[in-house]
Amino acid sequence: MKKIVLSAAMLLIGSLACAQQALWGMAPVVSPEVHSDNTVTFRLKAPNAAKVQVTGDFLPTQKIKTPFGEFDGPGYADLVQTDGVWEFTTPEPLAPELYSYTFVVDGLKINDPSNVYTIRDVVSVTNVFLIGGGRADLYKVCDVPHGTVSKVWYNSPTLGIDRRLTVYTPAGYEQGSKRYPVFYLLHGMGGDENAWSELGRAAQILDNLIAQGKAEPMIVVMTNGNAALQAAPGESSLGYAAPTLQLPKTMEGSFETAFPDVVNFVDATYRTQRNKHARAIGGLSMGGYHSMHISKQYPDMFDYVGLFSAAIMPDKNAKSPVYDNLEEKLAVQFAKKPALYWIAIGDKDFLYKANCEYREMLDKKGYPYTYYETGEGHIWKNWRIYLTEFVPMLFK
Repeated sequence: MKKIVLSAAMLLIGSLACAQQALWGMAPVVSPEVHSDNTVTFRLKAPNAAKVQVTGDFLPTQKIKTPFGEFDGPGYADLVQTDGVWEFTTPEPLAPELYSYTFVVDGLKINDPSNVYTIRDVVSVTNVFLIGGGRADLYKVCDVPHGTVSKVWYNSPTLGIDRRLTVYTPAGYEQGSKRYPVFYLLHGMGGDENAWSELGRAAQILDNLIAQGKAEPMIVVMTNGNAALQAAPGESSLGYAAPTLQLPKTMEGSFETAFPDVVNFVDATYRTQRNKHARAIGGLSMGGYHSMHISKQYPDMFDYVGLFSAAIMPDKNAKSPVYDNLEEKLAVQFAKKPALYWIAIGDKDFLYKANCEYREMLDKKGYPYTYYETGEGHIWKNWRIYLTEFVPMLFK
């Protein structure tokens, strides 16, 4: 009998050990450590490494050459080893912001094993940390009423496939009968319907601005702008296909042509205010491009338009009717007097010149718009800023 009990106990212990094996993978060092003065220390235990660096958007930028041109990218800093632990502390306090970083060990880029918080941007997976204060407090989960973020499938008759949206409904939506305005928020090239809720902190920004009385309660619909895809990588019938920028049906008219399918689904499914004055559209980079062309293609659909670091003109190979008669369509759109046409970009953005040229065209035509310029380039730091600036101006 004792042998049976002992055997059962050993089996139980073994089962618990297997089930709880993650408990024993404790972080070997503290990293990142945010100090009281907002300097930050990064550490990595790697006694056999010859060289360790940290790279991230908290460091001075450097030029990086890509197939799409030259961009400002994150810089690098060397860590110093003591007893097998490599360490680097920022020489200056960091400004409030959500930051990302990775380590480079003997030329191999790795994530920080001491930091479980990571985020994916197209094919890059980086660790993240947040320095609070100022605008960055809008990126936190604060003690305020929270909205709901849902992953919702809809059918697009125009594209002939089922596709997925990320939808934010404000706090109290489920309990009430009120109808809400809708903001359609679009991502950039290589992104997907998860980008704004994960990288952009859209739900936290909306929760906090609404709680502070700075924004109207609204529904936010975050689409997948890659018209050939059902959903984000790893979350569709394609399985664990590798994310890529080289996708068909992105900026050749398919997404713009099919966009009424999204609006019709949202109006049929949610308690929306179903009119132009209660609809906004905005997005970053490719999403700004889509917002520009969708809003002029359907001039009675959106009263608020936001172009965040937007691509402007279509490629010469894009032959869709969506892009025909640009000036005539803009004339119709602005004759209908949109409540807000908002353009924002960083002064070091590779699309800065294109935006200047587009603004010059609007100026010559006498079309009113609001312009907002920041420093730096084509980065999520700017796009989160633009979201916090744009949202309070909607539906007033």
